[in-house]
Amino acid sequence: MSERKEPLLAGTTGCPGCGALITAHWVLEALGSNIVVIVPAGCLATVGASGLRSAWPVPFVHSLFESAPAVATGIRHALDLRGRPDTQVVVLAGDSATLDIGFQALSGMATRGENILYICYDNEAAMNTSGQANGASPRCALTPTTPAGHPGLKKDGPGLMVAHRIPYVATASISHRDDFMGKLKKAARIPGPRYIHVLSPCPTFWDYPPDRTVEVAGESVEGGLWQLFEWEDGKVRVTYRPQPRIPLRDYFAMQGRFRGMKTEEVEQIQRQVDSFWGEEL
Repeated sequence: MSERKEPLLAGTTGCPGCGALITAHWVLEALGSNIVVIVPAGCLATVGASGLRSAWPVPFVHSLFESAPAVATGIRHALDLRGRPDTQVVVLAGDSATLDIGFQALSGMATRGENILYICYDNEAAMNTSGQANGASPRCALTPTTPAGHPGLKKDGPGLMVAHRIPYVATASISHRDDFMGKLKKAARIPGPRYIHVLSPCPTFWDYPPDRTVEVAGESVEGGLWQLFEWEDGKVRVTYRPQPRIPLRDYFAMQGRFRGMKTEEVEQIQRQVDSFWGEEL
């Protein structure tokens, strides 16, 4: 396996340009082979495994939508009893399984202080079931259940995990590989519950050409909409500051899911992002 160029094996069923698959590649490359991966129902469950076959070159467990952190807890304790505390137990779950259906189990995992690395690959809707809006969907996004544009605000997953006071919380993007890889390797060295929230665009339902996935993710970061930071020991540190920031209208224009946005809506979001960074474009 060490001679392979790609961490995942051939034969995945992922869509062309799948951001979740890129996330999985970076996770395997950063963490190595001494891991157990738990994936609940979602895009990566069907992408990574089909029937009795798996594209994962490491132990892979497919759990129910709502129970990945509980399954991971059982595996973590079993490994510890067998004298294998150095084996990483990693949950790789989508935003629906993380912020909606599975949040109760995730909160319990964090509260108990389980030694598990939880990674959310965020494609901002329920992509595995036709792209319906969920707690991670941004304002104004067109989905099958919000044909006039999503009216709500995106749920702050990293903020919710910071509120649990776990040892390490970070955000990442598939477009900024070095930042993401560094956070994965740091998280692997920290005991206890750790959480990384990764922007993983979906060309199928975000409606952009599949060869632009990394570019779309990068535009969100470079526009300051998706902020890269880490929270450790009670302190927040911004790990990447876009200089100069690009106008968010460029990011929205790249995707068909925002084709219904009004100019004033774009300007309002731009002002909010400017306020976060403390400076106007």
